Amino acid sequence: MIESILRNTILFIVLVFLQVVLFDNIDYFGFISPYIYVIFILSLPVGINKNWAMILSFILGMLIDMFSNTMGIHTFACVFVAFFRNNWINALFSHNDFALTSPSIKSFGFANYLKYAIGIVFVHHALLFYLETLSVRFFWITLLSVICNTIVTLLLILCYDLARKK
Repeated sequence: MIESILRNTILFIVLVFLQVVLFDNIDYFGFISPYIYVIFILSLPVGINKNWAMILSFILGMLIDMFSNTMGIHTFACVFVAFFRNNWINALFSHNDFALTSPSIKSFGFANYLKYAIGIVFVHHALLFYLETLSVRFFWITLLSVICNTIVTLLLILCYDLARKK
C-alpha cells in the first residue's frame, strides 16, 4: 500500500515536471503537442474511489494549468476523465477481474489496454482542444488536432508502459 502511494506520488511529480519543462515546449507542425500527464490518470488503480481519483486529477490539472497559464481547461479535462474512467472500464470489461490492479499492458493485455487508453486519451484531448478553441467554426481542424495529438500521446504512453514492464 505505502509502496503504491509512493510510486504514484513520484509518477505524479515526474509527469508534471516533464509536461511543463519538456512536452509543453514541443509543437510539431503547429498543432501536435503531446500531453503525457494523462499517464497518471490512466495508471490509477481500478478500485480507487472515484472521488479520490477526481481530487487527484483536479490537483494534476490545476498544476498543469498554473504552469501553462491555460485557465482551467486541463483541470476540467482531467476531472471529467477521472469521472468517466470507471464507467469506461466497466463498459469495456463487463466483469470485475481488474478491481485491485493498476491498468497496464501487463494487467489488461495489449488489446484491452489499448482500447482503454484510446478512450481516455481521446476524451481528454477532445475536451481540452474544443475548450481551447470554443468555436464550432474550426470543428474539423480541431478534430484533426485531437486525433493527431491522441495518436502521438498514445504512442508515448505505450512506450512508457512497455519500458515500465521491463
